Amino acid sequence: MNLKQGNFKLRSYAFNIVLSESLYIDWNNSFEILNKAYDSDLFVLIIGPKGTGKTTLVREFATKKDKKLESVNFSLRTRESHLVGSKTLENGSVGFEEGILVKSMKEGGILYLDEINAAEADVLLRLDEALDDRRQLVLKESGGELIQASKGWFAIATINPLTHVGTKELPPQILSRFPVRIRLEYPPEEIELEIVKKYISGSHDKELLQVIKLANILRQAASVEELYYSPSLRETIAFGKMLDAGVRPRHAAEIIFANIYSQWGNVEYQKVNDIITSMFGN
Repeated sequence: MNLKQGNFKLRSYAFNIVLSESLYIDWNNSFEILNKAYDSDLFVLIIGPKGTGKTTLVREFATKKDKKLESVNFSLRTRESHLVGSKTLENGSVGFEEGILVKSMKEGGILYLDEINAAEADVLLRLDEALDDRRQLVLKESGGELIQASKGWFAIATINPLTHVGTKELPPQILSRFPVRIRLEYPPEEIELEIVKKYISGSHDKELLQVIKLANILRQAASVEELYYSPSLRETIAFGKMLDAGVRPRHAAEIIFANIYSQWGNVEYQKVNDIITSMFGN
């Protein structure tokens, strides 16, 4: 087994954590859609910007179903071998180390294909073979073995908007493998507040509502290309954690929301810092 494949196995293991408390607030009935798709043997595509809870949703769905979750986070470095496996040499004997796709099909678990629209064409071709109605994969890397997915095998993919670096349009045949589509946007302000409060210990409702309004202003500006960056739920959660750590709201807003814009120049940074000053003071 090579080092890259080992890293994928480690990432897969991290997704098998059973959460003691639900962190996902199902404000748009996503669990109901996932359940109906699962019962109908229809794979699901979740569409939305970064930091809207796509991964948390999938994790908790797998926990509710008591199913093992295998995960692949796609990038330009993802290879077929990460999915199907590769030959190994140990003590002079040639063997085969199964990839995440093959393991998931055999175990009948849930396969999470994160940011699938960052995958290369050859990787998508192998996925397409496994995701069609037969749920089969010919493992040419291991003597032509036919892998048949176990009953209950289920796939969920996510995609980021095409404005994100490294993403591209998915081929129609891949899109058709995921006929159930969930659109996940940033939640309403009161829901985002409840989400953030799940991650912090202090009582900061007034300041959190202020920073959520700030985040939405910046998200709207980014959506019309007035700013380069759109903050996610991760930033509003980080703001709450900084308040827990004793950081003043104005300073926390600057270091989490303003400073990132300085990479696009002082004008961009100052524009955001002025908004923060108007909301939090000096």
